[in-house]
Amino acid sequence: MQDREKIYLTKEGKEKLQIELEDLEGPQRIEIAARLKSAIEMGDLSENADYHKAKEDQGFLEGKIMEIKYTLDFAIIVEENGHGQDKVTVGCNIKVQEEDFPPETYYMVGSSEADPTENKISHVSPIGKALIDKKIGDIVEVKQGEIICALHILCPSKLAQLP
Repeated sequence: MQDREKIYLTKEGKEKLQIELEDLEGPQRIEIAARLKSAIEMGDLSENADYHKAKEDQGFLEGKIMEIKYTLDFAIIVEENGHGQDKVTVGCNIKVQEEDFPPETYYMVGSSEADPTENKISHVSPIGKALIDKKIGDIVEVKQGEIICALHILCPSKLAQLP
């Protein structure tokens, strides 16, 4: 039997998922139920596009609910802790610099929270894999397609501590 991939969530990520779950199980489920009821009242379901669309939407909704519940049930919640660690972990900000380019700061998160537009990188992304467990001053190589770039770790901060 294969081990499950570890799911990491920050407290913020957990809160966002809980809010999303409440919305999906409440207002969105009620809205789809009302659409289904209305479509059923129209009669013949075999050629009722509204009914088929509502059933499809219901399937997607229930799948998303199951996915979020699974994530919340099995996630390792990362606690922020600003002292005692000097390595890059999930839940910390990392300032890195590539050669002569200006430094960039990333926030290392679990894969479900990754958002490159907010500089939130996953620990399983190419950059995340290269940075995880490294220390200040380390230089890591990141392969992106045909390009290999060297990143100098300037500082991890607001370090995370896994429970």
